[in-house]
Amino acid sequence: MTIHTIYPKPIGLLGGTFDPIHHGHLRLALELYERLDLAEVRLLPSANPPHREAPTASAQLRLDMVQAAIQGVPGLSADDRELRRHQPSYTVDTLLSIREEYPYHPLCLILGMDAFMALSSWYQWERLITLAHLLVVRRIGTLLPEVHRMQEFLNSHQLHHPDELRQQLAGGVWIEEIPALTISATQIRDLIATGRNPRYLLPQTVLNLIHTHQLYR
Repeated sequence: MTIHTIYPKPIGLLGGTFDPIHHGHLRLALELYERLDLAEVRLLPSANPPHREAPTASAQLRLDMVQAAIQGVPGLSADDRELRRHQPSYTVDTLLSIREEYPYHPLCLILGMDAFMALSSWYQWERLITLAHLLVVRRIGTLLPEVHRMQEFLNSHQLHHPDELRQQLAGGVWIEEIPALTISATQIRDLIATGRNPRYLLPQTVLNLIHTHQLYR
């Protein structure tokens, strides 16, 4: 009989520019927190993401928007460690920092399927799986192409039951199918820039901050 070590509940990690944070981000974080019985989901605004252009809003304002969006919501928290770093926001450095703080907690790096498929272009990407599980979110009806560089990686690391996320600190890939809220930060910024109303795409507390600081105009 195999005896598995059971670690504390995993910590979910959801990074992004959050420029601005919206209901798509928030609903995803809450769904994963509840479905997979995570200890929490930390939202990590990135400072200088190496894979995309610089955010429009300042680091402090993007952190303020995240904090405003999740205030009073159990299970969701903001983590500003990437904003305190002055060099580019490499995910491997973030995971190393969190792993030092939580040596005995499973960590789950939350990725969309597009990000997972492009993972081999990330800085030191093969180290990520040694520091955390990869929690890959798949929109209903989408599949990883049968011939793809990441298919072999997935075959080697895929978990077959969510309980396995608590049986090891890192090293697995779990795919969770979740209905997508098709909202984008680009869409919200474009609406504001053209004088239209983005209400109901993001929390009113975030919209209040955007109006107060005249963002995205």
